[in-house]
Amino acid sequence: MNYKYAIVLGIVVFSSFQAPAKAASLLGTANNFGVLGGSTVTNTGPSVITQSLGVNAGSSATGFSPGIVNETIFTSDAVAAQAQLDNASAYNYLAALSPTKELTGVDLGGLTLTPGVYSFSSSAQLTGKLTLDNLGDPNALFVFQIASTLTTASDSSVVTTNGEAPNVFFQIGSSATLGTGTQFMGNILALTSITLTTGVNIECGRALAQNGAVTMDTNKVSSTCDPKPQETAVVPEPDSSLGVLGSGLVGLLFAFNKRFRKGW
Repeated sequence: MNYKYAIVLGIVVFSSFQAPAKAASLLGTANNFGVLGGSTVTNTGPSVITQSLGVNAGSSATGFSPGIVNETIFTSDAVAAQAQLDNASAYNYLAALSPTKELTGVDLGGLTLTPGVYSFSSSAQLTGKLTLDNLGDPNALFVFQIASTLTTASDSSVVTTNGEAPNVFFQIGSSATLGTGTQFMGNILALTSITLTTGVNIECGRALAQNGAVTMDTNKVSSTCDPKPQETAVVPEPDSSLGVLGSGLVGLLFAFNKRFRKGW
């Protein structure tokens, strides 16, 4: 019995680390950057980047301050160069995945999508709210393969249901432009450039441009995932999973103690 408890507890602990690990393993050192530009990164207003900022092969990052970078700025050095190599590797990996559904010509606004690889043979548009339902799986993977541009209308949003969705990737063959006030979720990997207009916020993701510029204007870019379910949270009953885990710990200790007293 003691071995069974140990196995269960091990599974619980191990599974809690899987979702962040997937994004980190795919992005490599680019995972440490909130914003990564090819030619330059420019900012207007009090933007906040919670991770590092990098530029390579360009060397210019302007507008910081008034913008704030919580970690480090790397420009045209070995760290930024490696991050761009890893960014390109992740981009190529995502582009090579087999699509599970073709969405060319379909506005992402108003859709509720489950995990999968969604393909656009040309541009993609988001007008309104895109809902990502991870079906309760924190390891769920969402990939959007966009051959040319991604454009969001003003005040559009990407939200999740059924928990966090840290593994959301937009692989873009050209450039991304996020409209004023857009509340975005996911990692943007653009071959050319990324424009974040006034009031755009990215959470649970990053803005990673390979060759062109990242342009910012009073934005927040954070890799922190804060799930926003569409349903009211339910307060666990006393016999919830926490109670089961607690009783399991007690049982495990009892089993070991009993074995010890018998002399093993």
